[in-house]
Amino acid sequence: MRVPMDEVDVRLELPGVVIRQRTGFGDVTGYDTISAEYFTLAAGVDTTPLFQGLDGDLCQCPHWGVVLRGQLTTTDANGAQETVRANDLFYWSPGHNVRVDADAEIAMFSPQHEHSAVIDHMIQKVQV
Repeated sequence: MRVPMDEVDVRLELPGVVIRQRTGFGDVTGYDTISAEYFTLAAGVDTTPLFQGLDGDLCQCPHWGVVLRGQLTTTDANGAQETVRANDLFYWSPGHNVRVDADAEIAMFSPQHEHSAVIDHMIQKVQV
C-alpha cells in the first residue's frame, strides 16, 4: 500500500501545525514488539539474492514506513510491483522483495522478532 503525503487526510491545521492521519494502515494482530529501522540504500540494490532461502525466497515480515528520499519498487510472490517515492507512506505486506531504483533513505517499523530473523539471514548471506 502506497499513500503520497498529500493524500493523507489533514485532521488538524493550525498556524505552524499540520496533522495528517491515515487510519487502517495495516494490521499488527499476532505480532509482539515493534522495532524502528532506518535504511540508507544505493540505487541498484536488489534484495532477491539476500532473501534466497527464506520462505518463498521473500521477506515474510510486514513493514510500515516512509520514504525520506529516493525510490524503491517491491515485487510480491505473484509478480505484482509497487513503487514508492520520497514522502510516500508505505505498507509492505509479508512476501516481498525490494529493488532500489534511486538512492534512498527510509524509516520503517516492523515486528521485531520477525524482521530481526530476516536481517540475521541477510547478514549470513553476505558473510558466506
